[in-house]
Amino acid sequence: MALFVNRLSHIDVSLWCPTKGLVGCSWQVDAQLDGELGEDGMLFDFGEVKPWIKRTLDSGLDHTLLVPINAPGIKVTDCAEGICIRTATPYEMEVRGPAQAFTLLPWDTITVERVTHYLSSQLTKQEQRPANVHSVTLTLSDEPIDGAAYGYTHGLKRHLGNCQRIAHGHRSRLFIWQHQARQPALEQRWAAWLDNRYLLEKADIESQIDEKLTCRYQSAQGTFSITLPQERCCVLPKPTTVENIALWLAKSIAEHSGHKTLVQAFEGIDKGATAEASP
Repeated sequence: MALFVNRLSHIDVSLWCPTKGLVGCSWQVDAQLDGELGEDGMLFDFGEVKPWIKRTLDSGLDHTLLVPINAPGIKVTDCAEGICIRTATPYEMEVRGPAQAFTLLPWDTITVERVTHYLSSQLTKQEQRPANVHSVTLTLSDEPIDGAAYGYTHGLKRHLGNCQRIAHGHRSRLFIWQHQARQPALEQRWAAWLDNRYLLEKADIESQIDEKLTCRYQSAQGTFSITLPQERCCVLPKPTTVENIALWLAKSIAEHSGHKTLVQAFEGIDKGATAEASP
């Protein structure tokens, strides 16, 4: 007997890829529970399935940086902030912060299939799992996007939740309107430029030396810093909330194109903000 819940939740993370560097990801989560019916005629109450699984995801790898510690050029050490992660390829990066901001995995590369198996095993082994539920199988999948999309990494120091972690990310749609019509060419151009970049607030820049940029801030969870090539960064004048990303994009596109522009920027799956600007 199996119970399934589709579109149960979303996971927003960044991962370190040995060939691409920082990659922002958003995965839809579907779940299947296998077992035997209880005396109440149910395998597991639907009202309890979602919060149980979501608690596990929220307290685990969601809104963290996934690091394949067996990948070439990865070095993990303790530091005053908690953990320091250094990379060598495809570019040098150093990120520091409390341990809960990172998920260290004993792999040479991160794949959605490996993460799926990892999370399914975690849930199946949990003591809180009802005795009649024998196994939990998650399915993680990218949102099907027919059009422009980009992955980005950022941190929000003022956020009260896990968004304050300096290296978490999202994979997002991008819609741009001019003259009351969608502009697919503009969408593709700006999404391609933003893809796999680190977005940061100008006020958080600690230094810019030898073509490297260091962003550092203090938040409720601790002290965070990240150093990476300037060419991999996008500096915004205000915090990198999706509202400010939409506004920055609308102003930038309007200025470059000379036309009034409306932007709909997504933050992962099914949520986001719109903003309009004139040249």
